[in-house]
Amino acid sequence: MVLVRKPGLQSTIQSRPRTGKRHLGVPASGPADPLSMALANRLVGNTSFVSALETTLTGVTLMFDCDSRIAITGAIAKCTLNGDPVEQHSTIVVRPDDVLAVGSAEKGVRSYVAFAGGLDADEVLGSTSTYLPAEFGGYAGRALEAGDELQLCDAAVDAPLLVTPAEYRTPMLGAWTVRAGRSCETDSMRDPQRLFEQKFTVSNRSDRMGIKLDGEAFTTDSDGQMPSAAVFPGTIQCPHDGSLFVLSVDSGTTGGYPRVAKITRMDLHVLGQLRPGNTLTLIERNDAVAVVELREQHAYWQAWLPDIERVI
Repeated sequence: MVLVRKPGLQSTIQSRPRTGKRHLGVPASGPADPLSMALANRLVGNTSFVSALETTLTGVTLMFDCDSRIAITGAIAKCTLNGDPVEQHSTIVVRPDDVLAVGSAEKGVRSYVAFAGGLDADEVLGSTSTYLPAEFGGYAGRALEAGDELQLCDAAVDAPLLVTPAEYRTPMLGAWTVRAGRSCETDSMRDPQRLFEQKFTVSNRSDRMGIKLDGEAFTTDSDGQMPSAAVFPGTIQCPHDGSLFVLSVDSGTTGGYPRVAKITRMDLHVLGQLRPGNTLTLIERNDAVAVVELREQHAYWQAWLPDIERVI
């Protein structure tokens, strides 16, 4: 058992996305930064989407009542075990009565804590990921609270001690660049090329639903309104005020604002680490080039994350 002493701002259990349910109005959910969660799971001998903890900005404090092996990845944060510093991106051995503290994010937003064998959690529609708007999955469908008791699926798992190779450690930045393509209503914009010619600033209006980008306003022929249509994580919408809004993992399945761009699949994991005040630049890619680059990314990661095609 793992006792939650300090839950932090928003700590949830996440696992694989819910796929094939969008026609029912059920979004994917899952980890906001699936690549970081996959790296944490790799260090404790799990496949990429075994249930783990996702923290937001302020970390989490846990106490163990059993032997286990854990790993921490994602946002850069000071982490301690019984008050002594421990490294991210390495397998950590924990014993009964040990206290793990994951500190506040210094760069990035979300940290991931993986446990050998994974966490036992509520499965709904094929996944144990927490979907907060509908209050299902994870731990009673909610963010963790002090006093919650998390159960490990197999506390006896004896994972080897590993360290993430330097070339596979994802950087946490203040200025981000992602690849993006044109979308269904891009041509409704009066000057769509401006999408790829400026730096946007990540607004305080940022969560697992979506991220508002501050910058020059845009104008669309529809004045920012249209009949509801399908949207996905990575869809960039332009509401009537001319600002841009990037949809993330917990966003709805339809929306009534013009879809002016889409972030490519290989860069969707970046959305989970965009911090208010960070800058974001979109680099234009057409679909054919994006497919080639995705295959190159899969080939690059294959040696360390064999199931990378499920992750990005």
